[in-house]
Amino acid sequence: MQLMWLSGPTGEVKYISVTYRTVIAAGFALGVVLLLMGFLLHFVGFKIAVEYNPDLARSIGGVTTEAEQRRMESVYRSNVDELRASLQSTVNEVKQLEAAKNRFLELATPPGLRDQLNKNARNQSKGGPLVSIRPFASVFRLPLPNEIDQMQQDIDQTRRAVTDLHDQWKSQLDWLASMPITLPVHEDHRLSSGFGIRTDPFTGSLAMHEGLDFVAPIGTPVMATAPGQVIRSERDLSYGNVIDILHSDGFLTRYAHLSVRMVKEGDMVQRHQLIGQVGSTGRSTGPHLHYEIHRRERPLNPTLMLSRNAS
Repeated sequence: MQLMWLSGPTGEVKYISVTYRTVIAAGFALGVVLLLMGFLLHFVGFKIAVEYNPDLARSIGGVTTEAEQRRMESVYRSNVDELRASLQSTVNEVKQLEAAKNRFLELATPPGLRDQLNKNARNQSKGGPLVSIRPFASVFRLPLPNEIDQMQQDIDQTRRAVTDLHDQWKSQLDWLASMPITLPVHEDHRLSSGFGIRTDPFTGSLAMHEGLDFVAPIGTPVMATAPGQVIRSERDLSYGNVIDILHSDGFLTRYAHLSVRMVKEGDMVQRHQLIGQVGSTGRSTGPHLHYEIHRRERPLNPTLMLSRNAS
């Protein structure tokens, strides 16, 4: 195909041949020109966006200026420092709670159990002391990715330490709650005989009294002083109606001279559960509860097992 046109005042006829090859070459040249113009516009547009609107550039192509990168890093570092300060505050609060817990245990633990509590705590302690956040981290800066990783390690370490402390505290409190440290008689009463050598009321000779006598009217409720299992509930010539309860850690409590027994052998009981009533059965001169505490078949002075808030 040929294109013809008249050129100039003389009317000269000019020709151009339009072939398939000519069309392909022209199209290719046009495409190259358009592509170059696109790249140029893209570059100019991003340069303008980076200089005058960094947020737009970041949203379009993830391009930031050096100043913008420094600003972003400063924001991240500021957030990391805030996390460190918050974590250090949490560590300090946990230490204060631990001190308060130790004080509470000291007050709540009867004198007869103090050594056992310390031994129990040593045997069950896990982990180690809380490691404070590194005080020089804000002075000697690590690369930001490393600093964020270090922060995560600090958080994980503190979380593990708090979990270990929680488990340790719960174990200690559960152990204390399993001990016979409360009074078996909650209503009005008085003590008539303590633990130790006394004059026997029947023979008049010196004899060992292995418990406490709580004088109260017949029918006064008698409560279990700790959770455990009833291993004896019967009538005895000396103790009268008697109940023995086996507790954890080898402790046993005995409740004697009862008028009524309300539990039987094999029963599981809880602290403060009603197990019987005060009476004067067996070898007794009047209504009272004879209360004993044994550990591994050795009698203990019940007064040493009573917490300060036992009443």
